[in-house]
Amino acid sequence: MTSGTLKPELLSPAGDFDCLRAAVENGADAVYFGLSRFSARARAHNFDPEDLPRVMQFLHARGVRGYVAFNTLLFSSELPEGEALIRAVAAAGADAVIVQDLGVARLSRAVAPSLAVHASTQMTVTSAESLEFARAAGAERAILARELTLDDIARIRKASFVPVEVFVHGALCVAYSGQCLTSEALGGRSANRGACAQACRLPYDLVVDGEAREGEDVKYLISPQDLAAYEVLPQLVGLGVCALKIEGRLKTPEYVANVTRFYRERIDAVCAGLAPEPARERVRDLELSFSRGFSTGFLGGVNHQELVRGLSPKKRGVFLGTVESAVKGRVRLLTAAPVKPGDGVVFDQGRPEEEETGGRVFEVFAGGRRTEGVDSGRVELAFARALDLSGVRGGDRVWKTDDPELTKRLRETFAGEEPRRRSAVEVEVRGRAGEPLVARMRDAEGREAEARSAVLLEPALRRPLDEGVLRAQLGRLGGTPFELGALANRLEGAVIVPLSALNAVRRELAARLEALRRGSVRHAVAPEPALPRLRAAIPREPAAPAPVELASLARTRAQAEALAEAGGRLYLDFEDPVPYADCVPRLRSRGAQIWLATPRIQKPGEELRVFGNILRARPDGVLARNPGAIDWFQKKSPGLPVAADFSLNVANELTAHALMGLGLDRLTPAYDLNFDQLCDLARAVPARWLETVVHQHMPMFHNEHCVFAARLSNGRDWTDCGRPCDTHRIALRDRMGFEHPVKADVGCRNTVFNAVAQSAGEYLDGLRRLGLFRFRVEFLEEGAAEALEIRRGYLDALEGRASGADLWRRFNAARHFGVTRGPLGF
Repeated sequence: MTSGTLKPELLSPAGDFDCLRAAVENGADAVYFGLSRFSARARAHNFDPEDLPRVMQFLHARGVRGYVAFNTLLFSSELPEGEALIRAVAAAGADAVIVQDLGVARLSRAVAPSLAVHASTQMTVTSAESLEFARAAGAERAILARELTLDDIARIRKASFVPVEVFVHGALCVAYSGQCLTSEALGGRSANRGACAQACRLPYDLVVDGEAREGEDVKYLISPQDLAAYEVLPQLVGLGVCALKIEGRLKTPEYVANVTRFYRERIDAVCAGLAPEPARERVRDLELSFSRGFSTGFLGGVNHQELVRGLSPKKRGVFLGTVESAVKGRVRLLTAAPVKPGDGVVFDQGRPEEEETGGRVFEVFAGGRRTEGVDSGRVELAFARALDLSGVRGGDRVWKTDDPELTKRLRETFAGEEPRRRSAVEVEVRGRAGEPLVARMRDAEGREAEARSAVLLEPALRRPLDEGVLRAQLGRLGGTPFELGALANRLEGAVIVPLSALNAVRRELAARLEALRRGSVRHAVAPEPALPRLRAAIPREPAAPAPVELASLARTRAQAEALAEAGGRLYLDFEDPVPYADCVPRLRSRGAQIWLATPRIQKPGEELRVFGNILRARPDGVLARNPGAIDWFQKKSPGLPVAADFSLNVANELTAHALMGLGLDRLTPAYDLNFDQLCDLARAVPARWLETVVHQHMPMFHNEHCVFAARLSNGRDWTDCGRPCDTHRIALRDRMGFEHPVKADVGCRNTVFNAVAQSAGEYLDGLRRLGLFRFRVEFLEEGAAEALEIRRGYLDALEGRASGADLWRRFNAARHFGVTRGPLGF
């Protein structure tokens, strides 16, 4: 560790109290957990608000910080409940809240200014500009997106002083957190609301230029391996990352114990200047707790061949070997890892969507003789008769998925009420004959407790209180979270006090210091509700009839040429921005206002290549899809209008007000809102702020991982993939037969679009009655004539010449896949 570099915080997950205890006892510096509401892991057990005081007292008594995950979007109607929960979090003494929603960040700062706000990875922080955006919203630190490389992190650290934390272990989402709309599009359960359906773990057929690739083993095309970044910990520590985070609020306490202990050992070793490779058996232990295969994710650089193996989305554990034969209830294989009776195994037959064969090993035979287990070598595994091995074939892969002995060892690390992990305290003893003994106990954070003996010190005739006696008595700290470190004996002369009095001082010191720790964090909370004050600051404009403004978004030149003739605002969202310089003046000459859309992600160093091409095209405005774009264009071209798109996740009026306060032209509400929630937002802000998308193919997954490069090339990244995206059209065909188009943007990131267009046609009258007048229709692969027809249909409905419901039926009949009502209907 370089001089001046601080040891990073180890931050562990907890889905329940057992996980909380497992994290603490195995070395976590801090723990993050969710509540029963507004948590991005809604399926976790989580904690009730009433649990908060007990949880925080437990953590603080053990010298561990507690962060509350408040990391979902909140709708307008939920803001009062959100404020009540923030008040409960602050009153309980939580060290921070982790937030996704800009409005929640503002609300938290208004309610409890001293309660730290951490920007969630759901806020999609990918650059110094987006980090500054989070800071301006009230965040004191941010969790960086998992798609960043070490080089990206280094550039962000160099450009910003805001502390950052990085995920180092656990499941990887294929899509950028906060940007995945797949669960919303396909099932009405939003990942931005903690209800991810894990559609990335499902099998898909790859369709290339209209032809499905049949017979391939790789079916899980967007199911990444798990992150295990222990190999790059020295680099992360050297970069000054403030916290290293473990994913897993849905995992078991044994998982939390295992992974926390592993990274505690690794961080301590790195910071001590020791960085040996971890023992293979320790890595196997990690794999047994949970593993779909390990990689360093994107930290070591983009490698599309490595991130997704695509053979299975399930937990695998430790690879033993491949089946040589399966005869008479025994399976023969050459194992590369330890196996013994009682271990759980599964046979990977290349069909993970089907029920897999697996069970516990009953007996192990080596060299024809029964054995208690082997470390490696040729073995025969026998199973109970109830296990049907008829489907097991030679060549099947065999995985060890469970080790009861390991599970028992891990449970023992956090079993019982007595603390197992202790932190060192310093004790100082003072006094002279005729006075009480005065002792002070101080922890590493500087908290100090004092206690005095009930009897006076007396001159010692023999065996005075020397350091040996003091250490022996004051070090008896069993049952407390402390252990005696440095001891300063400042007694004057040879004095003595009964050992019972000294023991009483020790007990009082420990109890007082523990009480100080429990109440160590206190937040001043606003006496009056903060939400009415924040809402009152939002401009109120009288509802007045306004002519309909219908913007269009084109993704092909043919669409753009046709839609320009219709006039109005035309957004261009081409995969390659180079043609913008030619297209913008030509399309503008036909009467359209030409606005250019940015990519959804901006990484360090991409500004000139991506944003620069947009600026050089001299558009009438920019549709910003990430915070960095807002910052860059406002600084580089102050007079250029900027609008915020759906990806800024505006779900309530506080977020809308924060963004419009930046001087934006307008914004698009988040796609997570249904009709009633959109109505609540529309009633709370000026109608001119909102541009609502009423027809589109939902952009579902948005990935750093490129399916083009992974499946149509041998390249690691854009530098050596040969750019198959330029010459091929691909789609992912799901189990229902729908073919979801995959598009690559200028940053080589993939968006998987819903095959089915979504329409808000039947809600148009209701939206108009609210006073909304700005709308948008978006196109993906529609031809020029079809795009024009769709636009005319919506304009007729919005201006009262046709029924929105009739419009929905009309396009439902016309489309190959049909048209759904989309999220507004959920």
